[in-house]
Amino acid sequence: VWLAAADGATEAWFLPATAPAPAPRPLLLFTHGNGELIDFWPEAFDEPRGWGVAVLLVEFPGYGRSPGHASEQTITAAVVAAYDWARARPDVDPGRIVAYGRSIGGGPACQLAARRPVSALVLESTFTSVRAFARGFGAPGFLVRDPFDNLAVVREWRGPLLLLHGSRDDIIVPAHSQALAAAAPQAELHLLPCGHNDCPRQWPLVRAFLERHGLLPAPRPGGHVAGGRGGSAPRAPGPSCPWSKSSPRAPSPGSTRAAGPGRGRSSAR
Repeated sequence: VWLAAADGATEAWFLPATAPAPAPRPLLLFTHGNGELIDFWPEAFDEPRGWGVAVLLVEFPGYGRSPGHASEQTITAAVVAAYDWARARPDVDPGRIVAYGRSIGGGPACQLAARRPVSALVLESTFTSVRAFARGFGAPGFLVRDPFDNLAVVREWRGPLLLLHGSRDDIIVPAHSQALAAAAPQAELHLLPCGHNDCPRQWPLVRAFLERHGLLPAPRPGGHVAGGRGGSAPRAPGPSCPWSKSSPRAPSPGSTRAAGPGRGRSSAR
C-alpha cells in the first residue's frame, strides 16, 4: 500500500495472518534498521503470521521506492500514517496493535507509542537516544538533529515492554537496552548470545510476552504452540547506524521480493 505522509507517499506492506483466527486480528507494526528495507523482512515474519497475527512493514521516507528524505519528523509521520491506516481496517483489532522496532527502528516505534495507543512495545537492539549512541562513537550529541529520545518515551510508558539485545552487540551496545529497562519497572529484558546483525528473531520470547499480556490466545493444554525456534536473521547489508548519507534502495524491478511500483533505483547495499 502507499500511504500519504508529510514527505510524500510512503510504501508499506500489509501481510495478513496465514492461520485461521477470528477477526479482527492482532497486528505487529514493524520498523526496521537503518541499512535495511521492508523487502528484506516478509519471510522473517512467517512465524507470527502463523499464530493468526497480521504484520505491517513500514518503509522510511527516502528508502527503497519511497520518496522524500529520512528524519525523525518524516519517519514518525510515516509510521503514524501507517498505524492510522491499519487501525481503520475491519480485520485489525485496534486494541491489539503492537509496535516492534529494531535498531534505528526503535526510534519510530517509541514515537508511535507516544502518539497513538499501542497495546505493547517490542524494542530489539535499539538505543536510549541517537545522541547517546553518537557520543559512544565520539561525536558531540549537540550535532545530532534527529535525537529519537527513546529513553524519554520509555520513562513515561506504562504498557507492556519487551527488550531484546545481543550481548555481543558492538554497534549499539547492550547498555542502551539495560538503561531502557531500568527506566521502566514493567520492562522485560533478554540479553541474547549474538551481535547486532546476526540475532535470529526470538519468536518464542515474543509469543510468550504477547500471551502474558492477553494479546494472543494462550495455547490449549496439550495443544501445539507455533514457533518453537527462533527464526533466522535476515540478510544484513551492514551496520545499522543512524543515518547513512545514502539510504538503501530497493532491489531492481525484476526482483520477486519487490512490491508496488518500482522506480528503477539501484539495489540495496
